[in-house]
Amino acid sequence: MAIFLTKDSKVIVQGMTGATGMKHTKLMLGDGTNIVGGVNPRKAGEKVDFDGTEVPVFGSVVEAMEKTGADVSVIFVPPKFAKAAVVEAIDAEIGLAVVITEGIAVHDSAAFWAYAKAKGNKTRIIGPNCPGLITPGQSNAGIIPGDITKPGKIGLVSKSGTLTYQMMYELRDIGFTSAVGIGGDPVIGTTHIDALEAFEADPETELIVMIGEIGGDAEERAADFIKANVTKPVVGYVAGFTAPEGKTMGHAGAIVSGSSGTAQAKKEALEAAGVKVGKTPSETARLAREILVG
Repeated sequence: MAIFLTKDSKVIVQGMTGATGMKHTKLMLGDGTNIVGGVNPRKAGEKVDFDGTEVPVFGSVVEAMEKTGADVSVIFVPPKFAKAAVVEAIDAEIGLAVVITEGIAVHDSAAFWAYAKAKGNKTRIIGPNCPGLITPGQSNAGIIPGDITKPGKIGLVSKSGTLTYQMMYELRDIGFTSAVGIGGDPVIGTTHIDALEAFEADPETELIVMIGEIGGDAEERAADFIKANVTKPVVGYVAGFTAPEGKTMGHAGAIVSGSSGTAQAKKEALEAAGVKVGKTPSETARLAREILVG
């Protein structure tokens, strides 16, 4: 099974004809993703050849959906144009918009998040500033390396891109139903809680790995949700135990103020909800393996 993305997902790429979009469209196709089109108003009607696979370019998300039945958009649009691209996807009512772009102004992210909500949340947003999501063996929407793991029974949700890759690699012998990188910006679409809820409902996910990091209270809220709603075992890791207080670390959202948002506070909240929390990514992988394999 999978959450949010399957082999039947029809994917378009907004910004496909840019350098980053071209590179990752080729990689996604190599992972078996059903990419049915790109979107660039200036190149509408053209086709791009990816090693023998021709992908048409459409002038808008609406046109791409009408012509192909697309239900997922992966967005590789530069930061200053990203808000308009996401709003276009929302207006088209595409089911899933995966916003890879890093460096989007928080005001813009807040604006398109609020716009999606005002439109009835018909478009699920993942990101921004995220690696996207992958259902191994089925589809890959984003920049997660497709060859580091296999299909299996672990569900992964993570704020950190690189820690997503590390966890997938360390547990590659068991494999994953889906891995979702939600991004580390202060304002994001899909949250830990959204992914936890979906993995809880997925019959093939037997264990959930949740990776958080310092800053904000998302992990504490996730802990409350786990305590009330999740019956499957959850293993966690919180990045940033050695981060100095009051300093921005990596992601824009990773700011600690006082005792709020520290790795220790998050660890304690998760453990109080019955989550086993590793001190390092490798220890977290070992805890997951012990639960599933013994």
